[in-house]
Formats: sequence, structure tokens, C-alpha cells
Amino acid sequence: MKIYKAYAKVNIFLKITGKRGDYHEILSRFVRIDSLYDELCFVPKDDEKFTIIGDFSCEVEQNTIYKAYMALKRYTSSASLEKLMKTHAIKVKKNIPAFAGLGGGSSDGATFLKMCNAVLDLGLSQNELAQIGLNVGADVPFFVYGYKSANVSGIGERVEIFDEELPEIEVYTPDIFISTPKVYKIYRDDFYEPIDGFEADRLKHTKSVDILENMKADEANDLFKPALRGYPKLKEHYKTGYFFSGSGSSFFKIKEDDNG
Repeated sequence: MKIYKAYAKVNIFLKITGKRGDYHEILSRFVRIDSLYDELCFVPKDDEKFTIIGDFSCEVEQNTIYKAYMALKRYTSSASLEKLMKTHAIKVKKNIPAFAGLGGGSSDGATFLKMCNAVLDLGLSQNELAQIGLNVGADVPFFVYGYKSANVSGIGERVEIFDEELPEIEVYTPDIFISTPKVYKIYRDDFYEPIDGFEADRLKHTKSVDILENMKADEANDLFKPALRGYPKLKEHYKTGYFFSGSGSSFFKIKEDDNG
């Protein structure tokens, strides 16, 4: 059975631009990490219950893959989709740490949507899959499009490819599970200061390498200080020169040349 790769991402920068109801609107540069990915495939099974095989701490109904299945089923009303999931389990080899700001769950959900579209010849466009994915999670559309680098804005629904030469990035994830809603609540309560349109436009047009060379971790990511307040142990793991991805807990930097 064909294996599909669900890649991780880091946020080169993540800035809050405003609020939309209970959601925060963002502007962020998402960059795909080609060296870190989960592996997904369909495998035959005997019972008809929806089954995910893999190392997950959540219940099946809370898994992004299951949520993606339900969203796809609602959108397509596909009998072949239901049949596929009654006869096959989705097997996931987890390599991306959970609750780490690397988008592992969202990437799995997006990859599942693309797998079903391909295997069942559903004929859905990338835009349709992204729209379905947005109902599953804010980061899912980015992974649907599969860009190496993109500016993501709104609540995740606007994904614009950013053409740039990307450095190799190394990621370090401490063993700290972080709640994204908790970090956003701390931000909203104590750190809320959206950037203006001029700064947003500047960041959108700045290459990732230049951002990593000229900004500090707390300047690049509005959620870094709230995360430090909510999870003081993060301070023990922060190293100078590293940046903070999403709401954490992963840190990353440009990989140094071993010959340098």
C-alpha cells in the first residue's frame, strides 16, 4: 500500500493582526520541514469501526484524521469513502511530536484528505480540500497546498505561496506539552498588541533567512512570551539563537554547516 508523507512545519514568524470573534487573526510564514514527517497509509481490516493505528494519546473522535474524515463525508456524501473506511484502517507512523507547534495533527488531517481524494478519484480541487480542511483546523489548508513556504493569514484560510531559497532548519522539541488555547488566552489577556498593516506588509515580503538573522525569538513570535508565562519550564530549554514555532513547544534555527 502506498505511503504518504505528512510533513512538519515551523513558523518563521507569527504575528497577531486582530480578532475575529473568539479567534485571533494572524500573519505567519509557514515553512515545511522536509526532514520530519509522519507516514500514513491505508491497511485492510476486519471490523467496520473507523480505526486509526498509531501512537496517539487522544480518543479517535478527537483525532484530526477522524475530524477530516467527518468533514469530507459531509462535503461529498461519498458512499465509496464510507466503504473505504469500513474496510481499511488508516495507519500512522508518528515521527512529529504532538503539542509541539510543528503542525503534526493538522498535517495528518490534510494528508488524509489528499489520500482519499487520490485513492477514490473524488475529483476535488486543492481549494475545495483546503476549504474542507479549514473546518478541521486552522493550519490544515497550508498542508493541503503542500507549499514549501507560504504566508498564512486570517484564521488560516489565506495561504499565499512565498517563493524563496530555504535554508536547512534543525528543530529541537523539549518534552513539554503545551495547550494552544491556554497560550492564546494569556496572549489576549496580558500581551494583546496586534501589528499594523505596514509592519504586516513588510514581513510578508521579507525572506525567511533575513527574518531569522535580524529578529529575536520574542520579536518574531507573539506567542513566545505568553508561552513562557504559562509554561515557565520552557525557559530552561531556550537557547540563544533559536526561534519558537507556533504556540510551542518546539525551537528551531538554521542548521549550521558541519564544515564551517
